[in-house]
Amino acid sequence: MQTYYFPQWILFFFIYSFVGWIWECCYVSVKERRLVNRGFMHGPFLPLYGSGAVAVLVCTIAVRDDAVLVFCMGMAGATILEYITGAVMERLFRVKYWDYSRQKFNLKGYICLMASLCWGCFSVLLVKVIHPPVERAVLMIPDGAATAAACILSAGAMADFALSFREALDMKQLLAQLERSKTQIHRLQAKLKLTAAGAAEDFGFRARKTAERKLSGKADYLERVKSAKQLLGRQMEELSAKIESVMKGSVPQRSNGIPTENWRQELTEIRESILREFQKLKDRSDRRYLRIAGLLRRNPAAASEKFKEALEELKKIINGKQ
Repeated sequence: MQTYYFPQWILFFFIYSFVGWIWECCYVSVKERRLVNRGFMHGPFLPLYGSGAVAVLVCTIAVRDDAVLVFCMGMAGATILEYITGAVMERLFRVKYWDYSRQKFNLKGYICLMASLCWGCFSVLLVKVIHPPVERAVLMIPDGAATAAACILSAGAMADFALSFREALDMKQLLAQLERSKTQIHRLQAKLKLTAAGAAEDFGFRARKTAERKLSGKADYLERVKSAKQLLGRQMEELSAKIESVMKGSVPQRSNGIPTENWRQELTEIRESILREFQKLKDRSDRRYLRIAGLLRRNPAAASEKFKEALEELKKIINGKQ
């Protein structure tokens, strides 16, 4: 039974992370009908595949000659890893970067039966076909060179991960701001007895008219971001004007049987809260919006239960489908 040094395990991790990246890019590009640089990180590797491959190799070292046991143990190890990774990432970022919710026999959208069976088949293919030549190639590398390569790749990956982690946290913050703004606007509309449906229809119409302008690449996306900010700004001006008009009138003494002495103050506080969130959205640099766009383009299936509406709106802006 072959044993490996730690740097060799690191090289296996990066090799299979790269292979996984190629597979995902091809699969998602065909599915999306456009070229997709797949993954949470920027570089050409998917750590989940690298970790999954290493987990499969570790779990099957003692049974690598038995295909059935390789299938079962590899499937179990990779599925557990996928579940833990998905749960931790959603906990941190409030976004699922893959989602099996539409698949049968799924568990919270992190794993599903079909994916687990695929992991089992991949385990057999890995252990019986792919890994032997990869193993021979890695074992031919001198120990010093293997250690140096592992260190360089690890340093690059950690830098990439740090940047991607910051972008994911930034997107979480943006989604929270969008969600709070929408909630406060709905509260304000309810207070002013506005027809939210009518306002939404008008907003959507103007957004679609803006989307008719055809630019390209970054310029196209930044133009849509600018237009979205302007639309939100005009909506804020309309609501502010309505507030001023209503507040100049008589203050209602009761609403649903509850005294409303602080009616004007409550309206003012809601408006100021919306204005604060809107100012934060305006103050974001184009670079920050572009980074978030890149993250979502690399993960087109991303979903969020907490920020569902905000994430869908952001995807529409990025893809120009408003």
